[in-house]
Amino acid sequence: MQLNFTSLAEDRPSGALREVFARGWPGWSDWQRTRRTAAPADLRDARLALRRHMPEFETLWDRWVRLCGDDTDAALFLSFWSPPKYLVNCSQAVLVDADGPLLIRNYDLDPQLNEATLLSTGWRGRRVAGMVEGIVGLADGMNDAGLAVSLTFGGRPVSAAGFGIPLIVRYVLEMCVDVPQAVEALRAVPSHMSYNLTVADASGDWATVYVSPDRPAIVTRTPFATNHQLGVEWPHHGRFSNTQGRSDHLEHLLSDPSLTAAELEAAFLTSPLASTRYDKGFGTVYTACYRPAAGTISLAWMDGTREDWTLDAIDSRARLVAFNETGSRSVQPQGAPPLPAGPDGGAVPLGG
Repeated sequence: MQLNFTSLAEDRPSGALREVFARGWPGWSDWQRTRRTAAPADLRDARLALRRHMPEFETLWDRWVRLCGDDTDAALFLSFWSPPKYLVNCSQAVLVDADGPLLIRNYDLDPQLNEATLLSTGWRGRRVAGMVEGIVGLADGMNDAGLAVSLTFGGRPVSAAGFGIPLIVRYVLEMCVDVPQAVEALRAVPSHMSYNLTVADASGDWATVYVSPDRPAIVTRTPFATNHQLGVEWPHHGRFSNTQGRSDHLEHLLSDPSLTAAELEAAFLTSPLASTRYDKGFGTVYTACYRPAAGTISLAWMDGTREDWTLDAIDSRARLVAFNETGSRSVQPQGAPPLPAGPDGGAVPLGG
């Protein structure tokens, strides 16, 4: 199983979004079609929901829809209003050191369901970059104000009218500059399922917010999250995902005042935080590291290869990554020159 990771950048909705849509829509349209049939009333409700809860996004949504062909099904999908149920099993944590806060996360799912794209945009004037989830949504990301956000599934099957969490992550990054603003946005915008969002800003402030469709958002100072909120509330999923075991491991790691960023990243690349159960739909697809104060973003894989960017200079790159029962590793694309060796004998990142 292989996945081609790419990075793209644009200042307004244009070619990069078209590329992401062309790659992602066939799979997402099948996903939506088998679970939901779009009706005119759905689009009306979606517009009214955007106008009420994210008024700044109504015009942007219209631009997305026009760029993606004015298709009714695509318009409903891009609104993220009351979508089908969506689960993603992840771990995330915050560590503050001399370089400011580090927000690190593992994205755990079937690699074939991930869009594998780091997208940098200036769609509303603010620079926002993160890993694409649902074409215009984000699973994690950072903005030029020094705010970083990451999500995990909250471990509860209940759903209700609300927005899909990838759009909420983008909304937070487009509209907020620090943790207090992010917390207020997460309290205000309804989520259609339960998720855990860890936010950190350049000042070193951070919070983890538990959002749910059936209870108010819960704001905590817990510096990590896995796949439960107030204890394990969905036992079957809890056992499958080992959410409590991963949570206990993170709590133990972060209780050590001498823990370094390098040590935390190494822990995220190994068990129990990293998973190789790709055949079960629960494998670590990538590890993302955001440094809000420094403005840097990194993606890493289990063989030690990585890509590093600065937020204000994200260029177009590609890296082919293979996944199997031993983990994730970068591979040489067919017909490409050999990967150059780094000083330690390992391959250096494609693109520099």
